[in-house]
Amino acid sequence: MTNKLAKPYRLAAFKLICLQGIVALIAAVIVFVGWGVNAGQSALAGGAVALLPNFVFVVYAFRYMGASRTNQVYASLKRGNGLKFMLTIVLFALVLKSYTVILLPFFCVYVLVLFSGLFAPVFFNH
Repeated sequence: MTNKLAKPYRLAAFKLICLQGIVALIAAVIVFVGWGVNAGQSALAGGAVALLPNFVFVVYAFRYMGASRTNQVYASLKRGNGLKFMLTIVLFALVLKSYTVILLPFFCVYVLVLFSGLFAPVFFNH
């Protein structure tokens, strides 16, 4: 059961995830057009490795709000952060071991997607 107070914050966080997804797709298309299919796939994989753990964090972190639920808020933030960290490691290992990845577009799009969160206040009112 989630807290109704958390709904606007969860919505803002999902908007950020959508923004990061759009940035990843646009960057992957640009890399695809400029460098070819393999580089575009590598860029898309870098965006996915950045995006999926952030999505998991949002799902867990913004479940509860309010002073009466401080223990639940802390536990959900802690669990979300731990899952995000573990999922990031697993996705990096999986992608780098399973696929032939061109490292420059992979890491550039990964970093670009992460940094796009810094510019979220420009696009959102919250």
